[in-house]
Amino acid sequence: MDRGNQSVVTEFILIGFSGFPDLQVALFVVFTIMYLTILTGNIIIITTIRRESSLHIPMYFFLAVLSSSEICYTLIIIPNMLANLLREKGTISFVGCATQMCIFLGFGCTNCMLLTVMGYDRYVSICKPLHYPVLMNQGLCTKLVVFSASTGFLFSTLETIIIFTLPFCGPNKIHHFFCDLAPLLELACGRNFIGEIVIFLICFLVVFCSFFLILLSYLLILNTILKIPTTDGKRKAFSTCASHLIVVVVHFGCASIIYLRPQSRYTLNEDTFISVTYTLVTPLLNPVVYSLRNKDVQVALKKSLGRSTYARKM
Repeated sequence: MDRGNQSVVTEFILIGFSGFPDLQVALFVVFTIMYLTILTGNIIIITTIRRESSLHIPMYFFLAVLSSSEICYTLIIIPNMLANLLREKGTISFVGCATQMCIFLGFGCTNCMLLTVMGYDRYVSICKPLHYPVLMNQGLCTKLVVFSASTGFLFSTLETIIIFTLPFCGPNKIHHFFCDLAPLLELACGRNFIGEIVIFLICFLVVFCSFFLILLSYLLILNTILKIPTTDGKRKAFSTCASHLIVVVVHFGCASIIYLRPQSRYTLNEDTFISVTYTLVTPLLNPVVYSLRNKDVQVALKKSLGRSTYARKM
């Protein structure tokens, strides 16, 4: 392939919702409401955890970090998606597309690893309660978060380099509402088979291996819970895991469908629907599930609201 052809495409056109021209205003309203709910919910969780000393334990430290990551994760995709719903033609520059994909994949990988770390935290809390304060000390928690973020962005940078060193010589219409791996591979004029294998291995490592480690943690947790003699004790132990399990199933379910299936099965409408799920619904689940199902967060929220109401009256 002539290297001169590699710089022909200077911008891409995002046509993810072009198949629903009559619904674009309605989609804009619905997605805007969902996005504002995501921002508000996650900010409330972060603020509550930071203000309430009773929540200053590893489980909620990781939850606050996950909420922060979810905010950044959606910030790189949704505002541009909303703007494109109101435009006749949604364009993004070549560099902007690469930047968007790198940051999106970086936070996506980080979230997978954070959910794995949260699964390990639940394992230590339930299976090794006496050693929990020592094993899950603040230093280790910080290192686990740094490792998750640095590894996630290392993987995303490598994937982005592989994709954007491919030749793009037209057409430039991306069948998606943001820059993602599969639709960009579809547009490339050439193939990098070794690069595609590397991308698949990274996706497999991040998605499948993370999910396997979470599954292993919960098998050990289940084994411990079954040994608890009282029904109330079993219910209490399981309740600390339920919120995390719901988020894990939705997050990894969508990620595996998108990133661990053959490229030949790529279809616009199905992938658009699934991508909306993991870019909007999953980040929305985080604050909703943890606030509705977690009693500690509920109590802390009530205390915070009570203090705010009292302060206003004063």
